[in-house]
Amino acid sequence: MIMDLSIIIVNFNNPHLLGTCISTIIASNPHMKYEIIIVDNASNYDVKEQIANSKWQTVPISLIQNKTNIGFGNANNKGAEKAKGKYLLFLNTDIEVLDDAINAMYAFIKNQDTDVIVGGKLLNPDKTPQPSSGPFFTIPVVFAMLFLKGDRIGLTRYSPREIRPVDWVSGACFMIKREAFRALEGFDRQIFMYMEEVDLMYRAGKKGIQTIFYSEAQFIHLGAATSTSRTIPILNIYDGLQYFYHKQYPVQDQRILSFLLKTKARISFILGLAVGNEQVARTYREAMRRLVIT
Repeated sequence: MIMDLSIIIVNFNNPHLLGTCISTIIASNPHMKYEIIIVDNASNYDVKEQIANSKWQTVPISLIQNKTNIGFGNANNKGAEKAKGKYLLFLNTDIEVLDDAINAMYAFIKNQDTDVIVGGKLLNPDKTPQPSSGPFFTIPVVFAMLFLKGDRIGLTRYSPREIRPVDWVSGACFMIKREAFRALEGFDRQIFMYMEEVDLMYRAGKKGIQTIFYSEAQFIHLGAATSTSRTIPILNIYDGLQYFYHKQYPVQDQRILSFLLKTKARISFILGLAVGNEQVARTYREAMRRLVIT
């Protein structure tokens, strides 16, 4: 059956979050013909049984079960390959749909004259804005992120009040035409997690596909709910930045990035030792080990 919209959700050991996400999708009453595709990255519970025992039978739901955890981008690519919708909506499991956000995003993207990527406005559980868009990670942006707490002061990540073009939106919630996603060859298969949406939208921009922050569609995003510790996100960011720079930026910029990452890791490692925070010291020791740009 031809669908208007395919909603793709990657799941990994999060039955409660997955259940809440899908329940809020259905409760928001999307007006178009839509399907939900769950891509499970080898969870340690029976996702098929969860679906069978749920109250979701009014919606076409497909399940793709991977034998191993193949990462966020690769799993989304598998979902997109199976999708029947003209448009794709990528949602994290830790997303809750508010009001008619899906209808609003769908109506907006359908009315665009050219292909675009549309990101929703993400909110914290207390309904305060959650920074979920930003500029590409040029050297000044990376410096601000690492040493000036750029995310906190709105230099490197922000949540606009209005509808406006941005360089990138969070991969936790965005919509794109299926054919445009396929023309971009989807997410880069070499990125396991983190930076995959920035890379996708960087490549999209080169092909004239604009990314738009759509403030009228609001979603709750629990943030790092799927991460087991602070170490993993930090290491993935180190890996992601290095890979992104190696792929997209000249050698001199790669060397500057390496210097900034190394300086940040050394300072954080020394401070971790000084205050007796073994996790911080261990995390940044591993970050230094992973530096590959010279």
